[in-house]
This record gives sequence, structure tokens and C-alpha cells, in this order.
Amino acid sequence: MSEQLPAGTVLPAGAAEVLALAGVSVTAGGRLIFSDVSLRVRAGEFVAVLGPNGVGKSTLLKAVLGLQPTSAGTIRVLGGAPGRHNSSIGYLPQRRAFDPATRIRGTDVVRMGWDGDRWGVALPGRWSGRAGREARDRVREVIALVGAESYASRPIGQLSGGEQQRLLIAQALIRHPKLLILDEPLDSLDVTNQASVSALVQSVCRSHQVAVLLVAHDVNPILPYLDQVIYLAHGGAVMGPPEQVITSDTLSMLYGTAVDVLRDRSGRLVVVGQPDSHAEHRP
Repeated sequence: MSEQLPAGTVLPAGAAEVLALAGVSVTAGGRLIFSDVSLRVRAGEFVAVLGPNGVGKSTLLKAVLGLQPTSAGTIRVLGGAPGRHNSSIGYLPQRRAFDPATRIRGTDVVRMGWDGDRWGVALPGRWSGRAGREARDRVREVIALVGAESYASRPIGQLSGGEQQRLLIAQALIRHPKLLILDEPLDSLDVTNQASVSALVQSVCRSHQVAVLLVAHDVNPILPYLDQVIYLAHGGAVMGPPEQVITSDTLSMLYGTAVDVLRDRSGRLVVVGQPDSHAEHRP
């Protein structure tokens, strides 16, 4: 498990701004998905997009990637318009677990992040020459970075959910991204793996100065690792450091029902009674 670093760690002076949203709203199918979202993310910051199902968390990620038009406000990604610098973004979309019969090796899954857009799974001959050695070295580097050396050569379908997720994060990191976007990476993982993957993401964020934007439904597994949060609910949004946003009053207002925020014996915040949304699904 990666070592946990203190949330809210002071970033180096002059850390580059990676992502800036100012008054962003999105409307789809005549419905307001969310409105007035403003956020600035610098290199090395870990930011979560939180809220119940159907409030537009994944839509916000699509807007950052240039895949979803905005109805108001502006978005700047790595100094340019959304979509312009996607080659410098590592993206892990929502997924289901691999079928147990899937035979492709973990190393090949990681390698597809390097050159899968050109020819898919690398054939043995593709590993030769300077380009092949460069790819092979980078695959080994990111596999070591996520702590997956002991199982990366096994078929991906035989690995646990946590092991699969580490390899997919390695795939997203292989091209040295400046921004890492993760859509529900903790979904379907048990509590132990949720904590392990969260700590891994924060460690990469800090040690490699990669900005991270992560979508989650449940805040509790990732709360100790975060610098900022965006909470979306019922078209509204609240943004800021966790200590300011994760409060009983704020969450009760967003959800329209009583939500308690407590502290455990170690002093960590814990959200209790967070309801799910049964509203109509929104993209």
C-alpha cells in the first residue's frame, strides 16, 4: 500500500495551474445538469468530484475533455481550450471488471496506453529497436510505480479488482500526463482496496506533480487524501477544501435531507447517512 501523505500539503510556490473552471454550467436535453462551477487546480493537487448518482459528475469530466459543450462559463485545460491538450491527460473511464476468461496480460494492458491507439496489443516484434526498448522501459517504470510488479505478467482476468485497477492507473500514467482524470475508480472495490488505491493516487499526485481529478460517489474512502472537493447535487455545486465543504449544514443543504458529518477517534471526518439519488439518470 502506498504511504499516505497529509491532505492539504502545501504545494511548491508557483506550482503550475493545470485546470481552471469559471462559472461553468451544462445543460443537456433541455435540463440543467449543474451550474456555476468554479475551480482552480494546480500541479500536485488531488481534487474529487462528489455527489449522488445522476447529478453530472461524469458530465463534468467530459466537459474538461472537450466532449461535452458548456452552456455558460469557461474552461481552461493546460492553458488551452478543452480537448486541445488531451494528449497530456491520462483518463480512466468508468468500467466493469474484466471477465475471468480474459487472457491478455497486465503488462499488455498497460502497454496499450503507450501505443494502443496505433496498433493495439503489441506483437513481439514491436518490442525491438529503440522505440520498443523505450516502451518496454516505460511499461516497467509505471508498473513499479503502482506496485504491480508481482502480478503484472498474469492474465488480467485472473487478478483481483484492486490489482486490475492499479494496472489501469499505470496505463493512464504511461505517457507522463500532467492531468489524471479518474471516473469512479473505486467502484466495486472492497474497503481495503478503496483505501489502497486512494493512497496510491495521492502518492503519484504528490511525487510526480500530477494534478488529479477523481469522480466518486462515496467520499469516505478518499476524504483523508484530498486537497479540494466539488460537491454536485440537484443542479447546485459547492467547492473548496474538505474541511470547509464537508459539513453537516452544507451536505444537508445539497441533498435536501439531514446528513451528519462526524469525526472518528483519530480526528478524521466521516460522512454518515449520505443518501443516494433516485432521480432520473443524467449523462
